[in-house]
Amino acid sequence: MKNLIKKILSLIVHPDVLSNYLLKVKNIIGKAYDPYGFSKMLYCMHKDTTGHHDQLIAWANSCLERKLDLESPECYARDRDPLVIQGHELLRSIKNEFAGRYKHLHNIRIMIHLPDYAMSPAGYSLFNNFAQGFEFLGIPVKLHSFDDIVADDLKSFKPTVFLTSDSEHYLRNIDWRAMEEYRKKEKLILGLTASLEEYGNTPLAGRLEWGRNHGVNFYYSFRAPEYIAERKEYREFDNEGFPVFNLEFGANPLIHYAVPGIERDLDYIFLASINPDKWRRCVDYCVPIFRDYPGLIHGPGWPAIRDQSIVPARDRFLYARAKVGINLHLQEQIEWACELNERTYILAACGVPQLIDHPGLLLKRFSHESMFVAETPGQYVELFNYMLHNREKAEKKALSAQREVFEKYTIFHSIEKFIDQLSVIFR
Repeated sequence: MKNLIKKILSLIVHPDVLSNYLLKVKNIIGKAYDPYGFSKMLYCMHKDTTGHHDQLIAWANSCLERKLDLESPECYARDRDPLVIQGHELLRSIKNEFAGRYKHLHNIRIMIHLPDYAMSPAGYSLFNNFAQGFEFLGIPVKLHSFDDIVADDLKSFKPTVFLTSDSEHYLRNIDWRAMEEYRKKEKLILGLTASLEEYGNTPLAGRLEWGRNHGVNFYYSFRAPEYIAERKEYREFDNEGFPVFNLEFGANPLIHYAVPGIERDLDYIFLASINPDKWRRCVDYCVPIFRDYPGLIHGPGWPAIRDQSIVPARDRFLYARAKVGINLHLQEQIEWACELNERTYILAACGVPQLIDHPGLLLKRFSHESMFVAETPGQYVELFNYMLHNREKAEKKALSAQREVFEKYTIFHSIEKFIDQLSVIFR
């Protein structure tokens, strides 16, 4: 079996990354190398998808370097794409609404614990996104990396809020003695992510006791407030006197928006890392699409991709070329109304017609007229073909999603709610 997988991968993976990929696969799923036919899906991928990948990424990098020219007022004025026209107006409106909103709050200065990109690409991107949002709204932010010296950043930046994650990888990279000394002289509110044992963390009772001993003031979650209220396991936070604040995912208007002057010439786009928890759904839903249509697949872990870097500001140029945005969720997100992935909001903001499965939170956030929602793998492929052949109807739904995301579901809106909750502690 091992030799067969290696032979298949050798046909699609660059030789210099093959051995590393095999090691990753072995570490993830042990001897069961390919339980869902994932490598078969890779082997059957349309030749233009892999063949044109590097050229597309190079083009997008060039666009990012020339963004001031490509996104000039003159370029927007010439564009006749309704999604570009509407998106540009929505972008101007939301920037005017939120710029500097909290600059009067001199007592809130946030230091965010930032993981290494190699350790957590998603966490690195997510925390950077929110840092940009906080600063745009007028709140000073310091990104504290794992290699930075805590005492130095506390002394120079003088934060009043420190956000980190309730994870061993984060907490063991904090100098708690320096934190304690600083808090003897200055006010510093400490917030950790609200993680349940059911997510694979250690038992909650022990972590809450640790939180009390280390002066944790609150916990926060990227998940929906409705989910926090519904799931009984979160009640233990309240029972122990810890509030749980919300910082829900959303589009970042500083980097996620429609750009002018670009033809939609890719049948689909799928910007996502290889997530083993999603392999089965990816195979079930996407094999016919990836096999029969050329598009763009990019993200960490894909074996046929040499450059796997995440550059969020570059993505909008790639999205501008897509006729369909592919989106899939984890099984937990399907069964529980806990969260929509960031991709849901990003595709909407960038004006990409979106093909999505049916996560439990979807219709609590977006109207049914904003996306093409599939209940089964067969329906997913049918809707994909429908979207390609009915571009005006796809555009109509994308326009609806774009309005909804800019009006309600950006990181600006999430930060606004978070600051309202946080301000209670500072009263």
